[in-house]
Amino acid sequence: MKKFAFLFLICALALGGCKSNSKDKDKKKPSPRAEAKLREENNDVDFQAFVGRLKKAVSARDMNAIAGMMTENFGYSLNPERSGEGVFKFWDENNLWPELEGILTEKFAKKDAFWVAPPQFADPTLNYDGYRVGITRVKGSWKFVYFVNG
Repeated sequence: MKKFAFLFLICALALGGCKSNSKDKDKKKPSPRAEAKLREENNDVDFQAFVGRLKKAVSARDMNAIAGMMTENFGYSLNPERSGEGVFKFWDENNLWPELEGILTEKFAKKDAFWVAPPQFADPTLNYDGYRVGITRVKGSWKFVYFVNG
């Protein structure tokens, strides 16, 4: 009986290590369209720190902190075009705070002179026209440049 158990254990170990016909071979590669060709993500420590502070300020609705992170001509509407003063009132009236919080949780991708979120906006083949955020360097410091839709 001990020999039979030992033989069974040896067979189980030997057959367990064999390669089986798994479905891994049948898996198809995603289409090039599914794999959006996004540009590199910004892993700079100072950029990540800026985005972290911006996320905290937005979740706390700390308008003074956010204002310090924005450019003077901050863009907040494309149609009609609006920039500068009145951004926080606009966000309150249109209940855009949750939308902004959600967009800031997305990864950022390079598009022209800006780092944008969501990364779909950086891919010209997707024609993304939803809400988006833009951040860029101004005189050596990161600045929140726009949060627009359209």
